[in-house]
Amino acid sequence: MCRHIAWLGPVAPLGRLLTEPEHSLVRQSWEPRHQRYGTVNADGFGVGWYAEGDPIPGRYRRAGPVWGDATFGDLARVVRSGAALAAVRDATLSGADGEAAAAPFTAGPWLFSHNGAVRDWPDSAAAAAATLPPLELLQLAARSDSVLVWALVLRALRAGASPGDALTGPVRELAAAAPGSRLNLLLTDGHTIAATAWGDSLWYLADARTSRTVVASEPYDDDPRWCEVPDRTLLTASRTRVGLTAIKGIPPQASTPKPSKENQDSE
Repeated sequence: MCRHIAWLGPVAPLGRLLTEPEHSLVRQSWEPRHQRYGTVNADGFGVGWYAEGDPIPGRYRRAGPVWGDATFGDLARVVRSGAALAAVRDATLSGADGEAAAAPFTAGPWLFSHNGAVRDWPDSAAAAAATLPPLELLQLAARSDSVLVWALVLRALRAGASPGDALTGPVRELAAAAPGSRLNLLLTDGHTIAATAWGDSLWYLADARTSRTVVASEPYDDDPRWCEVPDRTLLTASRTRVGLTAIKGIPPQASTPKPSKENQDSE
């Protein structure tokens, strides 16, 4: 399993949310509090952020643990942004595809992360993969379930789907094909955030007074305003608004996580 976080708000150093809080994403890489599968997220990390006036995000990723990267500490201290997405990774196959398999994944203005695993990968995802044009399959950056999920989401976005629909379509498709999959997805374009809670923890913190919204796998502090998102829910948010919508259309047994030895971790 992985941990991820996205936020919209006033411009601030990346470290304000990624390294400074008591239970920051960096600490979650070795000591998560709400992670249901796996215990250490040491198989890569990444952060993407937006600079003022530029819709295309910058990105920094590495294949190793975030706590061992001194450059990340400097970057988080000096880079400032009002919108970002970051993740730490616990891989199904440790080290598989290296940095290319680390979120966030990006295309145009979008940043994307998958917290979870497609059960019985890769066989269970064959039908979904077959819906992609061969050229898109050949261009996938890595051979992980998360990268395939991103390709399905991106196809929907390019076809004109809303961010929420672009997430829930692949969730329904993969949950039906691979019951027990964990499909917590996180997407932002620097102006809005969309996320799904499907098989693992998801929380949000909204502060309309400061126009700040944070969506994360788990709280980075003990602020009582954190709200847990119910399972099988789509979250959509701006800087001042958060909406929750139930994801319907899949029988309960198709999305209920059942831990197994071969599916303890995530891509």
